[in-house]
Amino acid sequence: MLYEEEEYLQLSGIQHFAFCRRQWALAYIELQWAENVRTVEGRLLHEKAHDVTSREKRGELIISRAMPVSSRELGISGECDVVEFYHCGNGISLWGYDGKYQVVPVEYKRGTPKQNHVDILQLAAQAMCLEEMLCCEIPYGYLFYGKTRHREKVELTEAAREEVKSMLLEMHRYFSRKYTPKVKWSKSCNACSLRDICLPVLGKEKSVRKYVEAHMEENT
Repeated sequence: MLYEEEEYLQLSGIQHFAFCRRQWALAYIELQWAENVRTVEGRLLHEKAHDVTSREKRGELIISRAMPVSSRELGISGECDVVEFYHCGNGISLWGYDGKYQVVPVEYKRGTPKQNHVDILQLAAQAMCLEEMLCCEIPYGYLFYGKTRHREKVELTEAAREEVKSMLLEMHRYFSRKYTPKVKWSKSCNACSLRDICLPVLGKEKSVRKYVEAHMEENT
């Protein structure tokens, strides 16, 4: 199945969807958003990575920032923070440059490496877009973390690619139905910028009436 351009979802949404399906639906279907310290830090880090919107050459390395990408097969579009093109013996041709190049996406993240694989899924989705656009194979990419100031090499496995495909099919189904999943409260809700919009505590055993009464007492 190939998607039309008007059906494309935002590539960046896959990270939110993997973290919490309700968070993704609130932000990308209902268009509700709120900032907290984590989202501001993340946005500033990405703005720094996107500071140059054209290619630059460093010896045999070509760096492209804020590179637009899309995939008709996945039905997504977005930007790669950085795409590096390494001169090699076997790769793709680039207009205006001699030789062949290996394509390597680099995704910038705030904080430190996560315990889960959410960031890897976003990187894999970027690589899959690049592969479709440039007719190439991308076996690995990098995740750069602002807290550690260190990049980690990530092997883009077939398992990660299949999970991306499955997740995007689910995202397209939700989006076409304009469906926002019910909340499933967890400790991670406390760090979510949409906590006050989502009201995850209402999904716990506590009744709505008791929650409202307690909230009113806090404000009197």
